[in-house]
Amino acid sequence: MRCTVVGAGVSGLSTAIRLLESGHEVEIVSDKFSPETVSDVAAAIWYPFLVKPADRADTWGIVTYDVLEGLCTEAPEAGVTMRDGREYLRDVVDLPPWNDDIAAFRILEEGEIPEGYVFGWEFRAPVIEMPLYMPWLRSKVEGGGGTFRHGFIEDLSDLSGDVVVNCVGLGARELCDDLEVRPARGQILFIDQDPGVGHFDQQPETLTYTIPRSDVTVLGGTAQVDDWSLDIRDEDNDLILSKVEAIWPDLDRDRIVGGTVGLRPSRTEVRLEEEEIGGVRVIHNYGHGGAGVTLSWGCADEVVSIAEGSK
Repeated sequence: MRCTVVGAGVSGLSTAIRLLESGHEVEIVSDKFSPETVSDVAAAIWYPFLVKPADRADTWGIVTYDVLEGLCTEAPEAGVTMRDGREYLRDVVDLPPWNDDIAAFRILEEGEIPEGYVFGWEFRAPVIEMPLYMPWLRSKVEGGGGTFRHGFIEDLSDLSGDVVVNCVGLGARELCDDLEVRPARGQILFIDQDPGVGHFDQQPETLTYTIPRSDVTVLGGTAQVDDWSLDIRDEDNDLILSKVEAIWPDLDRDRIVGGTVGLRPSRTEVRLEEEEIGGVRVIHNYGHGGAGVTLSWGCADEVVSIAEGSK
């Protein structure tokens, strides 16, 4: 089967790899390639939280977890490591359904919970260093015989092939006239300081996180819906630092080494479904919000299942 994948972020590359591994011919078409995609600036820790539809997202997430965990030993050059993180909550809630499916999970003791929070858990999850991971994904596509073409697609029905896979992320707002797709602006900082474990408050209204990488720790964050600005704002930096200091008091502001901004492709629900457009068979795979990496391999597997369903 000849497949055209539109979009070269983490979803597009992962999908292309799975299609190639299944024996299909794949071309990736995009107007942006790494390091210019939004995936390149993702903070990137595995965490399927507040993603809908929840049941499908949890399944996609566990599939992805297993793949990423395997890469830690099978392909260290991919930049994936397992780290412990702690999620803090202001209310007692049900445990996430994936708590029994990951390498380590436990409820925090009272003395481990910062002031202002009442509940939480510690979990072990993959941290993905996107400056290493994105080139690794591309090399896997190239090694599998996939090709790349630079181009801006205005109509999916103009593309050739037996199947077109739409992984354009935020671009689906115009390409598919899908107004459910909206930017959720994320600003982050980098600090030359390791917190030991990651610290998280993943509620949208108080979004805070520290994600330790091998060289720096990522500090966040913001989730400003319908904000298209890619400029770094001093007031957002101040907000991020004040939020992080509340859950990591040892933060040293003098060790900040940089920052960046990205626009998450948010949507009420991930769109992963088939549609015929102008006689062309299209499989949509977009709208992952801040969970693009977390859901990537599970969604890629489902794309292959859909594509092969009518062979």
